[in-house]
Amino acid sequence: MVSAEFKKKADHMLLALGLSLMVGIMVLGQDFREALGAAVGILMDPLVNLVGESNFHLILFIMAAITALYASLIQKYTIDWDLMRNTQESMRVFQKEYREAQIANNTALMKKLEEQRTKMMADQMEMSKQQFKPMAYISIISLPLFMWAYHFISGHAGAALNFPFWGHQVLTDKAFGPIQYWIFWYFIISLAVSQLIRKALDVGGV
Repeated sequence: MVSAEFKKKADHMLLALGLSLMVGIMVLGQDFREALGAAVGILMDPLVNLVGESNFHLILFIMAAITALYASLIQKYTIDWDLMRNTQESMRVFQKEYREAQIANNTALMKKLEEQRTKMMADQMEMSKQQFKPMAYISIISLPLFMWAYHFISGHAGAALNFPFWGHQVLTDKAFGPIQYWIFWYFIISLAVSQLIRKALDVGGV
């Protein structure tokens, strides 16, 4: 039986690892990102060889599926969805009652509602903390995979895909501002796959 103390320490270590990856990618620069991407390549190379090195659409799809599944499982088991739904519903009811009290200039009711606001703010703070923790956990897998994809595609000059409406586009060219075509394609796939997985796993009641 795993002790509560061990779980707490493991929790802190995973959070520290996730935050360290976030900070490292932002602060340590290109060398760190390249090294991280190359290290993950050791694990991803067999998959690339299996699907074919030139099948970039399949590679990005598999990467998106891995991150979406991992993220959905983390969110399912680390977030109190009942608390989140109840807090959101309470806030909607509170805002409606407070607006009505303001319109009616009901100072007694407004004072009573202000007392309720303190408890609701505490619930919202707890909800925010619960949302932050999965982000750190998810980054442990998603950020290294993202750095690997950047490293892999950058190493294939001229790699391209056919996009709806846009036609044949080089993946490292810019689609919007600094957003390259492969990043745009990856996020589109991630959104679609994530919705399917979240529905299958009943994450957040979607």
